Amino acid sequence: MLSATNEEKIRKEWLETPMLTPKVRKVTVNISLGQSGEPLEKAGKVLQQLTGQKPVKRKAKRTNRDFGIRKGEPISCIVTLRKEKAMEFLRKALQAVDNRIPESSFDKMGNFSFGIKEHIEIPGTKYMPDLGIFGMDISVTLGRAGYRVKERKRAESSIGKDHLLGSEDAIVFVKDALGVDIT
Repeated sequence: MLSATNEEKIRKEWLETPMLTPKVRKVTVNISLGQSGEPLEKAGKVLQQLTGQKPVKRKAKRTNRDFGIRKGEPISCIVTLRKEKAMEFLRKALQAVDNRIPESSFDKMGNFSFGIKEHIEIPGTKYMPDLGIFGMDISVTLGRAGYRVKERKRAESSIGKDHLLGSEDAIVFVKDALGVDIT
């Protein structure tokens, strides 16, 4: 856990240098079933209702006979949310987990992930018997202003080590911006 003095030091640094303030770059919502067909179609409908975007199907990378999965068979659906849609969905999804995330959910680059066991736990979602209940994984990618330089096609560059986002910065940001308790 971070000490209160470290948190205050990080907040002070953000006030002095606004470019260091983290922001949510994207939220990725994934429902992975491990099978194709009608269950995957239903999961896609649920994902579309929750996010307001059309999901993309992902295919299996390799065959696994134990699970009955063939290479190239669609087994999951995914949606990527950005900007206001991402923040709106993230606030709802965090309520489903009682605004608590374990510290172990953060990686060393400041991103974090959590799971929801049943999609009907998200506030404002109604149970539809014809669709069923699905669990989902939510991954949040955080960044700072200037991160685009490493992803652009022309004049690609690297980000300096002082500008990289770490887990401590991400934890303070999530506490402040989203009101989440880190356990």
